[in-house]
Order: sequence, then C-alpha cells, then structure tokens
Amino acid sequence: MEFPEDFNQLELLDTHGDLIPRGARSSWTASKDDEAEVDEGERTEEWYQKKEELLKDKPKELILWAAENNRLSTILRLLAADPLLVHTCDEDCYTPLHRAAYSGHVEVVCALLAGGSEVDPRTIDGWTPLHSACRWSHVAVASCLLQHGAELNAQTNGGLTPLHLAASYTSSSKIDSTHILELLLSKRTLRPGLHSSSGETAGDVARRSGPHYFLFEMVEDCVSVVPS
Repeated sequence: MEFPEDFNQLELLDTHGDLIPRGARSSWTASKDDEAEVDEGERTEEWYQKKEELLKDKPKELILWAAENNRLSTILRLLAADPLLVHTCDEDCYTPLHRAAYSGHVEVVCALLAGGSEVDPRTIDGWTPLHSACRWSHVAVASCLLQHGAELNAQTNGGLTPLHLAASYTSSSKIDSTHILELLLSKRTLRPGLHSSSGETAGDVARRSGPHYFLFEMVEDCVSVVPS
C-alpha cells in the first residue's frame, strides 16, 4: 500500500490501527496445522508449551514469539545457545525488542538489552521500540529504554516522534496515557516542536486527539515576570 508523502500518519493509525502489531494481536508465521488461536486470557501453560514445541526447530520465529508473549525463560535459553538471535527481525523488521516493547513486557525488554540488542532498531516504517512502547502507553518499558539510551526524539518515516504517538491518546487507560506523556515531557532533551510529515507537532496532536493537552504546559515557554 502506497501513500503520498504528505499523508497524515496519525489519521492512518486511527483508521487502520488494527493492522499495527500489538501484543497478541500481531501476526506470526505458524504451522497451517496449528489449532485456532485462543484469547490471551484463556491461555494456559500447556498452550504456551505447545506453541514452543511447534517452533522448537525455528529459533528465529521462536524468539520473536517468545518476546511478544513474555516467555522470559525461553528467551534466556535461546540467547544462551545463540546470542545473535537477539538481532532477529521479521519481514517488517520488527525485532524481539520491538515485540516485547509493544506488548509491555519490561523484564523481557531488559533481558534483550542485556543480551546485546540494539536499543533503537528500526522497522521498515522507521519505528523504534520506544515508538512502540509509547504508542501503547507502556510506561515502564519506555522508561527502561530511555535509561538504556533510546533516542527520545527519533522520528518515523512519517516524522512521528514517540511524543506524537503518546499524544494521540490511543491507550484504553487514561492513567497510562497521562503517565507516558509525563515521562516524556519531563525529559530535558525533549524536542516537542518537531513536526510530522503532515506538519503537526505533538502538542497539535494532543490538542485535537485527547484530554491531556494541558500537560504540554510543562514544555511551553514561560512568560518572565522578573523586571529587566
């Protein structure tokens, strides 16, 4: 699917957000003989073990699946056998770190970083794991990535920063949406005035998309009342 250079990527998220990987909703290549997927809340340990058994001879697929599904022990076992698996990516260039980030699995994120994962790998759309964490308001993951040097002001191919994605207010939790914005806006190196390819700043997005625009007062220029 091709889009003009000036298309609004955030509007695309609103209309086609179901196509963006998000935890258990993302796609992965499995056996055609595999049984139908079950809801995440209905998954048992037996179900996870069966999945791992199906992928045991496909370590690259297995580590991607394990990162997305919070299978920390499986990831540690795979990396002990082959440390280079940490750099695996799928056809859209999502790495295990991306998958753990958009799923909100902070322990897996930390393990992958400790195992040698780059902190800012890019998907074909230019998304970093920090973009993924901020898109879904995973505060602990975003904090961990920033502590490991993630680029706070990284822009996607459409010019979106993590702040743009946090400002779009897409989380089902109002509290999480507030906290992710507070985290980003508290950073001294933040560049809130960066524009997306559609010409919007993150503040513009917040103004039209959600109830948290007032938080941007944290980074607005203050009027000095001190006599000159």
